[in-house]
Amino acid sequence: MHVLDSTFKFLTICGCWRPNSWTSSCKSMIYRMHTIFILALVNTFTLSQLLDIIFIVDNADEFTDNFYMLLAMFVSCCKMLSMLINRKNITMLINIVMEKPCKPLEPDEMEIYHKFDKSAQATTIHYAILVESTCVCITLTSLLTDYRKQALTFRAWLPYDYSSPILFHITYVHQLISLIVGSVLHVACDGLICGFLVHICCQIEILESRLRRIVCEPDILRDCILQHNRIFNFAFLVNEKFRFTITIQFIVSTLVVCFNLYQLTRVTTSNEKYMQLVLYMCCMLTQIFFYCWYGNEVKLKSRQLANNIFEIDWRKLDQNMKKMLLLIMRRSTVPIEFTSAYIISMNLDSFVGLLKTSYSAYNILQQM
Repeated sequence: MHVLDSTFKFLTICGCWRPNSWTSSCKSMIYRMHTIFILALVNTFTLSQLLDIIFIVDNADEFTDNFYMLLAMFVSCCKMLSMLINRKNITMLINIVMEKPCKPLEPDEMEIYHKFDKSAQATTIHYAILVESTCVCITLTSLLTDYRKQALTFRAWLPYDYSSPILFHITYVHQLISLIVGSVLHVACDGLICGFLVHICCQIEILESRLRRIVCEPDILRDCILQHNRIFNFAFLVNEKFRFTITIQFIVSTLVVCFNLYQLTRVTTSNEKYMQLVLYMCCMLTQIFFYCWYGNEVKLKSRQLANNIFEIDWRKLDQNMKKMLLLIMRRSTVPIEFTSAYIISMNLDSFVGLLKTSYSAYNILQQM
């Protein structure tokens, strides 16, 4: 039984998760070098954009040309660092799902598990298609326009003169590869965090399936209590270990949507950058929507547990079992809720609030 297999393949590609089969010292060294290469790639590209803003940019149009992509690359750097720092925590979270009492055992539990895991992986694949399609669009647009003019795809401050053909091609390829690697980092990290949220919903549904059997199998009630407690611990760990990443994502998404709206007002439908800006906007909205949607699903699912327990035939149970069920129900009255920066909840209301904040910031930018 595998957990989020497709997501971990993306993590492997971007240097954040060494394959389990690579146990030899030689393979470990090769993968460590791959990780260092990816880390250097995205950080040097992000640094060159940041230095461009500091040393070269001198008006609002030049600032917005650079800033919206700089923010996305900055978040990809943060996500990679978060994945590298939390590798042991990720392993621990996977083990929680794979071990008793959370591990699915019965055929109906396995069916629930596969349904949710396939759903999470399908979401990651579809998200990856959208993100990489945007990268392809940006690359093709750049090859048809910027490359012919001997101009880089993105603004950057560089410590050397790239006017010579060799240095220009090296710098040009460096930017495009960094863009693609950064996009894969977004897919991998977002797919992992949202996948964990999906598996929380999965565990709650498995728990409900087990509770419906306690009339015939009263011995499993103890495991149900342990599983319910483990679900809360799992959710707490996910929220605690990835809170910084989620917070940065919320802040940056607000700014990117704002600056992207400003960029869209500066181009016409005939402008070659119009399509890539539209796709880029779709990626950013989809990205933050997934966090809010699955955070909202976890909250609803955990709150609904108490009502589902009340629907079982609890009258046939003895007094001690009723008390244990009551404990689960009372704890379920406080739903599992994911937050960023301890104050902003990950739900659909927050998504609407983010859009409103972005539009307000866009109006202020227009007036300035």
